[in-house]
Amino acid sequence: MKPDAPADDMPRYPGSGRLQGKVALITGGSSGIGAATARLFAREGARLVVTYHSDRDEAEALAETLRRDENAEITIEKLEADKRDSCFALVDAVLRDHGQLDIVVCNASVQTVETDFTAITQDQLEKTFRTNAFGYVWTIQAALPHLRKGSAIVCSTSVNAYRGHAQLMDYSATKGAELALIRSLAANLADKDIRVNGVAPGPIWTPLIPETMPADEVESFGTDTPMGRPGQPAEVAPCYLFLACADASYITGQVLHPNGGIPIGG
Repeated sequence: MKPDAPADDMPRYPGSGRLQGKVALITGGSSGIGAATARLFAREGARLVVTYHSDRDEAEALAETLRRDENAEITIEKLEADKRDSCFALVDAVLRDHGQLDIVVCNASVQTVETDFTAITQDQLEKTFRTNAFGYVWTIQAALPHLRKGSAIVCSTSVNAYRGHAQLMDYSATKGAELALIRSLAANLADKDIRVNGVAPGPIWTPLIPETMPADEVESFGTDTPMGRPGQPAEVAPCYLFLACADASYITGQVLHPNGGIPIGG
């Protein structure tokens, strides 16, 4: 795809109130898959808290759009996912502004392309793990005391947790850690009726792609899937909705795979 091609993050169907009365926290929610999920959750009636890392204007624009188009109740918060205090302060803000928390979507992640494994620096490795893996742990730790029976946690992992990626080695390792966290935490929280599931997107066209990938690879991004193209955020967001709502009440410890047909497992 062309580097300046816009991502499609618009919901495709009218809402049916599946998240009415719920408060949902979406980290990394100001663009890409997170923004598409926020749009869909808003259409389904959720009150939202969406986080951003550096681009507050982008987050504000999303919030204004959702207030106008979906009559959404939404607040935005800055999150530095690699810092424990920031994750806990975020949940405090959710409770302060909304009084409850029912759905946690852990999506804030970073990736850095590197073809030489020996060139991955300690700083890069620590930043990637602290943001992607530690950030999920800290956000969930902060949220758990406030989650009630029937609450849902949905974590973004990746197709790269299953098949690896030759140029995203440390990133893929964090996604594997997130996968193990999903399965372990689901078992730990099952008796509390708090469900923990994941979504493992394949190549999805988001702003992260042209920002982090070599220019010569952007145009062919996603063409190696059986469907021959990258996916769009709007094609991934329904996975998060399904896992967050009561439709998935008997599903925990599982992962959905919107990846264009890439085989996963044996």
